[in-house]
Amino acid sequence: MKGRTPKTFAMLLLASALAITAGCGTSGGKSAEEKPVDTGDTTTPITFTFFGADASPNWNNMKDAVGQEITKATGVTLEAEFDVNNGGDQKIPLMAASGDYPDIIYPKGNLSKLVDAGAMLDLTDLIEEHAPNLKKIYGDQMNRLKYSTEDQAIYTIPTNMGVGNVAFDATGGFEIQQKVLKELGYPEVKTLEDYENVLRTYYEKHPTIDGQPTIPLTLNADDWKIMITVTNPAFQATGAPDDGEYYIDPETYEAKLHYKRPEEKEYFRWLNKMYNEGLLDKDTFVQKDDQYKSKIASGRVLGLIDQEWNYGEAENALKSKNNGESTYAHFSVSLNKDIVDHTFQPTGFDGYGIGITTSAKDPVRIIKFMDWLASDEGQVLRYWGVENQHYKVENGKRIVPEDVQDRKINDNSAFTKESGVGMYNIFSARYGDGMKDSTDNYYTTNFPEQIQAGYTAAEKETLKAYGITTWKDFFPSEDKLKLKDWGAAYNMPVPSDTEYNVTFQKTQDIIRKRIPEAILAKPDQFDTLYDGLLAELDKAGAVEMEKQYTVWIKDRVSLWTGKDVK
Repeated sequence: MKGRTPKTFAMLLLASALAITAGCGTSGGKSAEEKPVDTGDTTTPITFTFFGADASPNWNNMKDAVGQEITKATGVTLEAEFDVNNGGDQKIPLMAASGDYPDIIYPKGNLSKLVDAGAMLDLTDLIEEHAPNLKKIYGDQMNRLKYSTEDQAIYTIPTNMGVGNVAFDATGGFEIQQKVLKELGYPEVKTLEDYENVLRTYYEKHPTIDGQPTIPLTLNADDWKIMITVTNPAFQATGAPDDGEYYIDPETYEAKLHYKRPEEKEYFRWLNKMYNEGLLDKDTFVQKDDQYKSKIASGRVLGLIDQEWNYGEAENALKSKNNGESTYAHFSVSLNKDIVDHTFQPTGFDGYGIGITTSAKDPVRIIKFMDWLASDEGQVLRYWGVENQHYKVENGKRIVPEDVQDRKINDNSAFTKESGVGMYNIFSARYGDGMKDSTDNYYTTNFPEQIQAGYTAAEKETLKAYGITTWKDFFPSEDKLKLKDWGAAYNMPVPSDTEYNVTFQKTQDIIRKRIPEAILAKPDQFDTLYDGLLAELDKAGAVEMEKQYTVWIKDRVSLWTGKDVK
């Protein structure tokens, strides 16, 4: 692909905004003369290579029950590699430089690097001709799969989010152990001050746990995960939605680095206070991911600010040791009571996805494999497992037997590795929570009754004490928050061959160095260091970078909504 300047990209993006329905990009895709031939074969054994930018610690090489059923139905086995800790940020640029690709890839935030290297197949015709189930699931959302208004190829099908998804539970936020809440009489936890007081009070009463020093609060700042537990919570606690590194003005669509919001400075000042008062783990900015999880698994970490997918492995270790009292409740916590948490602000359908590379020898077979996974049979298998083994049907309703549910709660890692339940969701399109199939059953096991059945005894006790049924009840409902016209900005691919990416990386390097410095400083040094951070960002080109990002956000809004926002 030839290089695109930001100006050219923006102009072409706007010029193509109305050409959604029939356009088919060619960049990176095979030409009509090279069009894959459909052999009609869907059962002969075949192995495809796969790379996933997210970790999958329970992957069992498809030897699990669900994997074996998938292979039996499709003939496909996946030779899979998953990135452990870098989100593909190191591996994918190397692939793009070498031209050595797996057959299938889940690139997460690095799609543009592969597109610009000509590595990705355009899936438009493959879906049209060979994937009726994918077409059914995406329906009128297909335009959101297109790469851009300039390049309307479909390079990935979104798989990290289910279509029509309704969140019934909260799995992130500010966490506190069940035992802490119980001992303190289930106190109100709505502000940073509330959260801090709970951790301090329990810590002062219990300076050690099982002979080891108690840790009131620890964060995971290892590589990119610094965003998840250190920097992203700054916008959550100050009333902004998740748009990655940016805050998008909902009226003007102007983008700026979210760190520039004055209220976020106050959030980081709070972390500085926590550190200086001995409540924030002194090793926060030097510990590795496995050390972070090991501390959680020990049961001596009272509080987290994280997402379950990031620490769930450690929490499952607690459950397997019957230490449910050391698992975590999820709270919506804000800088003050006047701030409205936007965690559940609706984005519409959006998400990272999976694609087929130009190295694939049989893309038709791959798209048919993905299409089978997207069928009702495939989705039920992925979500629920094998009938009469992981679930059964009684009076027309799918239910999870008590013994299976017990293993899902208290021995989750081993159960997942053996069963494969929930482990194949990223491999194809799917409906989200709250969607029902033709039998009037939910596609997923994440619906209110099943979620509540899946809580540990300690969690149920905490929820009952607070008079709620799920952790989401602590958070403002999406019904009270306006739909974001641009979706989730962190999912938006941007060209990799522009100065934007160079500047963005410079700002990331500054943020990942200066934010920890400000948090670890003496209180009287905090303002000087934080203000220096903002000045350094602008000196590195942040203002021009923000202007370019604003153009791309506006182009996306125009494409998705038809609004003239220029």
